[in-house]
Parts: sequence; structure tokens; C-alpha cells
Amino acid sequence: MPKTILTDISVRSFSSPERGQVTYWDEKLPGFGCRVSQGGQKTFVVMYGPRDARRRKMIGKYPLQTLKEARDAARKVLASIALGHITKPVKGSVSFDEAKNSFLEDAKLRTKPRTVAGYQRLLDRHFKLGNKKLGDITRSDLQRCLSKLQSVPSEQAHANTAIRIFFNWAYREELIDQNPADRLPKLRRQLSRERVLNEAELREVFSKARQFSWPFGPIIQLCILSGQRRSEIGMLEWDWIDFNDRTITLPGDRVKNGQTHLFPFGNVTAELLERLPEIDQYVFSGRNKNNTVFNGWAKSKRRFDETLDFVSAYTLHDLRRTFSTFHAKLGTPLHVTERLLNHTSGAVSGVAAVYNRHTYLPEMREAVEKYEQKLTTL
Repeated sequence: MPKTILTDISVRSFSSPERGQVTYWDEKLPGFGCRVSQGGQKTFVVMYGPRDARRRKMIGKYPLQTLKEARDAARKVLASIALGHITKPVKGSVSFDEAKNSFLEDAKLRTKPRTVAGYQRLLDRHFKLGNKKLGDITRSDLQRCLSKLQSVPSEQAHANTAIRIFFNWAYREELIDQNPADRLPKLRRQLSRERVLNEAELREVFSKARQFSWPFGPIIQLCILSGQRRSEIGMLEWDWIDFNDRTITLPGDRVKNGQTHLFPFGNVTAELLERLPEIDQYVFSGRNKNNTVFNGWAKSKRRFDETLDFVSAYTLHDLRRTFSTFHAKLGTPLHVTERLLNHTSGAVSGVAAVYNRHTYLPEMREAVEKYEQKLTTL
């Protein structure tokens, strides 16, 4: 571990490591240091306790907290230890919620905010163990929590991973003598390319999207209604929409396969589009500047998913796969579904695609009407 005398200049100049994190320990105040993460976040920490049972406490984050404030706070912590005011808890005596909060604070020092938010969501939602002491929690308790997620295997796998990481941390921190999660079976996560939302999940996502704020709520709705890629919906321009003919035309230079894509939309989509504010050329403008495309995907998706009650992990591209699957269930011919999705390597491809110039617009309209009716009955 590098040692130096921490100064305002040195703290400002610390560069991010290529991976993980590095802590610069202060020669002026032993036990006090500044931890720098791969993402550039700088956190003041203090290390205390005997050599064989070291404990780390987060003091604050730079620059929200100055070096002087952090060093003064560290001195108080170290003084309290010397006076015996801070003692190491008896193993197993800490409650699940207390340990969970400490785990999340520690995770903030070494992992991305999105990962920490994922841990918190999974632990809060699926492991309601509250004030139960860590030492009293058994493998059977954890299995009972996980067994409630059998109908959503992907979410079950994520929850299994989160609780294993939590108890591995608790064991390393010597909060427990035995790890109740060490013999939990590792569950296989459902691969994204396999993920299709069932009717109950699609109903909840579509319903919550209708209640969610602009622009992300309407974006989710259009992804579900049209089956188009999220980037194609996100960059949609008003000039591409023909309200009289009820079609949308995506220019070739804006789509993945480079071919202009015209597809129809039905009554539900028309009502949605007519309600949207027309601010500039883009249907979904950037929040802070006009004539810029919406780009807050990760933050908006995270906020939206927090409103869902039981839908397991999914991506926006899974809505496109779900669109295709539902059309198959409705009896839509494969070549019509692929025209709706703008696929070029499917049922009509190769030489057949060269000579078959039929747009299938009537067939696509019929399929869209059936699909929208299905959505409304959900």
C-alpha cells in the first residue's frame, strides 16, 4: 500500500487505477488514508483494530469533505478506540439490517453505484430478515427466501448471488463464525438472449410505463407496441411519423441493417403519440437541451425498474424479443413479423428477397391490430 503525507494537492492529483482501487495511507496520521476507485471516486477511510482483526471505516467522500475535515474525523475515531469507546461486536450479535447497511456502505468504496443499487434492491426485496441476528440465520432461512422466486428463475439467480456476496463479506469482516450461504447451490442466470416476458410481466411493465414520467415511460410503451430497437425509438423524429396513413418510416442511415424501414401503427400507438409534447424535431428530446436526443437510458431504466413489483431482471431488447414471441402466439406469419422487426435474414431473404418487393403493409396492419388488442386485454 503506498504511503505519503496527504495534502490537498496530492489528493487532487491521485489518478484512478486501471482496475479495482488503491489506498494512499497518510504518514502524518497512521491509519488514515484516501481510497481511489477505478471510476475516480476518492473516499477518506480510517483503519483500526489489532493487526489480525483490522476494521475499516468510511469517513467521507472527497471533495464533499475536505482533507482537514476528514483528518479531524479520523482522529476522533482513533481517539475513541484508544479510550475503548469503539469495540468490536461479538460475532453473530449484529442484526441483518445493521450488517446490510454496513455492507452497502463498504460496497460503495469498491464497486460501481449501479452494482450497489442492485445489491440493495435484491437484499431489501427478497430477504426480509430485519432484526434477526446474523448468528441465528441459517441456510434454511435463506433457502425459504429463495424458494419464493422459483417462478422467476433469473431474479432468483440474482438474489442468490447477492446473498452469497453479503454473507461472504460478513464472514471476512468476522461478524459471523459460520457462513450460512456457503453451501447454497449456485443458480444459473437466464441468458439475456433467452429472456421473454410472460403475460403477467408484460402487463406490469406496460401498465407502469403508462404511469411513468416523460420521456422514458412513453419510450417503454413504444418499444412494447412497435418491437423496434430502443435506439430507433429514442432517436425518433416527428417528420418520420405519418399520422394520416398511421405509419412510421425509419431512414436507412438510422437503422441497424441500413435499409429504410416503414411499419404501421394502430389506435393505441396513435393515442400515445398524440399525447406527447412536441418540443423540437425529436419525439424524445434530451432533458436539458433542445434538438438533442434522449440519452439517459441507464438512470431512467433503474428508476423505472424500482416501480416494478415482481418482474425479474430484463433488458429493453428483451421487449423486442417478447414482441416477436407474442406475434407467434397470435398466429402472425413469420415473414410478417420479420417485416415489422426489419429483419433481413429471416423467412424472406437471399434471392427471394431481391425479387419479392411486396411491402406486406396490409398484413402488417392486421398483425398490429391483433397485437394491440391483445395488449389491451392484458
